[in-house]
Amino acid sequence: MNPCYPLLAVSLLIGACAGPREPLVVKQFQLRDETTSRSDEPMVKMEKLRRLHGSVSMAERAEKLGQYYTFIWSDPEGVGQGDVELILQYQQGATGSRIKRLVRTFPASEEGGQVEFSVVGHDYRKNGRVMAWKATLQRGRRVIATRQSYLWQ
Repeated sequence: MNPCYPLLAVSLLIGACAGPREPLVVKQFQLRDETTSRSDEPMVKMEKLRRLHGSVSMAERAEKLGQYYTFIWSDPEGVGQGDVELILQYQQGATGSRIKRLVRTFPASEEGGQVEFSVVGHDYRKNGRVMAWKATLQRGRRVIATRQSYLWQ
């Protein structure tokens, strides 16, 4: 048996696992308190510290409590076919069925990027945590991808 065959088989396996890039990926983080403890997982501790960076007083730290949503989007095939919009619709615990909406727009020349939406500070304290959400990525009027939480209806 040729010694190159196992190497070829492994590279084919790895290549087969690599699928097309997702057009919309969602990462969520909820900052519940402004303290870190030794029992926190290292990744959670570092994410807390990153979110609280620059806050000096406890009041400034309290303003950063809430929920953070990071969206990584990609649409290389659609470059030049219209502006890109990333729309986040969400409902909070104290607002009932009222749907809030946040939008970020990118020029038609963009093929991908990263966007962060946050529900923090007064809005988070007054209206509660986000209970359900839906994200829509569209270029022009064409919907490229949607992602939603389990509770979104």
